[in-house]
Amino acid sequence: MLNVYLSGEIHTDWRDQIMLAASDLSVEFTGPITDHAASDDCGVAIMGAEPNKFWHDHKGAKLNAIRIRHAISNADLVVVRFGEKYKQWNAAFDAGYAAALGKSLIVIHGDDHQHALKEVDAAALAVVQEPSQVVEILRYLLKGKLP
Repeated sequence: MLNVYLSGEIHTDWRDQIMLAASDLSVEFTGPITDHAASDDCGVAIMGAEPNKFWHDHKGAKLNAIRIRHAISNADLVVVRFGEKYKQWNAAFDAGYAAALGKSLIVIHGDDHQHALKEVDAAALAVVQEPSQVVEILRYLLKGKLP
């Protein structure tokens, strides 16, 4: 069983695309909390309100880091998607953390992010543009089959 952590943008269904297309493979997928409001507000919902937005965000980020660090540490492979719309500093951080742990890293992004992500791409073992390409990589890794 291959443990794959799916990191990155949460505004499209790319995770679902990968999980559905790879349902015949021996892969266990993990990832962050993708409910944006829950992720942002988990700290104050559990540990109490903060009048200052910095501390509000700080509490949430720390709780989310527990889940993310654990999942990346346990992953065999980390996939990080950089979407079109938002600056995803958290995705870049996850990619760097995975690289620092020596995890195999696949990065997904379009040509428009090529220059901005050149260092992240240099750390990756594969850089692709589509979720379907991640599935083909998984199929090749697990079954030795080409598309």
